[in-house]
Amino acid sequence: MGNCLTHSKKLNAEIAPYDFIKSTTAVKLYGSPNAACTAYIRFALLYKTMSLHFIPTTDTQPTLQIGSVTISGTREMVLRFIDSKLPQPPLVMKEREGFGETTPWIVRAVVLQHRSMRWHLERMVRWGGDLATRGGRKAVDPAMGTPRMEIRKFSKSYSQLLEFMLEHAQMEERVVFPILEMADRGLCRAANEEHARDLPIINGIKEEIKSIGVLDTGSLHYQDALCNLSTRLKSLLEHCKEHFEEEERDVLPLMEAVELTKKQQLRVLEQCFDLMQGTNSHLFNFLIEGLLPWEAVHYLDLILICKDEEKAASMLCRIIE
Repeated sequence: MGNCLTHSKKLNAEIAPYDFIKSTTAVKLYGSPNAACTAYIRFALLYKTMSLHFIPTTDTQPTLQIGSVTISGTREMVLRFIDSKLPQPPLVMKEREGFGETTPWIVRAVVLQHRSMRWHLERMVRWGGDLATRGGRKAVDPAMGTPRMEIRKFSKSYSQLLEFMLEHAQMEERVVFPILEMADRGLCRAANEEHARDLPIINGIKEEIKSIGVLDTGSLHYQDALCNLSTRLKSLLEHCKEHFEEEERDVLPLMEAVELTKKQQLRVLEQCFDLMQGTNSHLFNFLIEGLLPWEAVHYLDLILICKDEEKAASMLCRIIE
């Protein structure tokens, strides 16, 4: 799964935010394989160790044994225990790098999605630059196959990113911005206009990748197309980074001033996840891959806040399977 497992060789373009670290510490986890809390702990342990031994039981509350020490309790308690015994990488959000106590849940979700999209965009830019440098010649990594096979993989990855970005923009336009507009009309006009301007660029890159896929590899036209693609991806990355930064600096902090109750926050977060059906189903691994370990775990916390036990367990099991 995404940034948890790095068994196969990767191009520099594919390096995840925090590569998997092996540990020889013996770890045993007991719990129901269908319980959300058990799946949550199993996911967290993917960042820590390859020696996990999972023992299915009927208990809805998992029990974790690391070395000679055993603990059972809430997922927050178990997570802190994991970090105390296996410190790297940290899974518990630190105040200096995370969110304030009063940061609304929807703002946390939006910012984490921004970070994942930015990581994937940066990966595509590195990959596109690598393709342009090689100009259709043999791939550096044999796992990528022939140039035409690599372009198909590149196209698939970009299509996943495109779906993620479009769902995110739709969620902001339908859920986040209307709430802020009620407090200050016209506040989100610029952000909406940014979305509208980005769409032709984003779709244009997708069509350009399709065109490259049918060109003769190694030809002058093929090399020129790869260079043009690399340039357009760099432009898109800079544009998106600026857009995300402006939203997080000028727009999203004002959500706190709206003073939503916990019940209202919960409803808004539910609407967010419900609108992003693809991102929270077949693209869920893709989203998680672009996050640091503590960010991924915190995103799962947000899911567990608003999803019922069965739906949450289904989403988490999709990652660890």
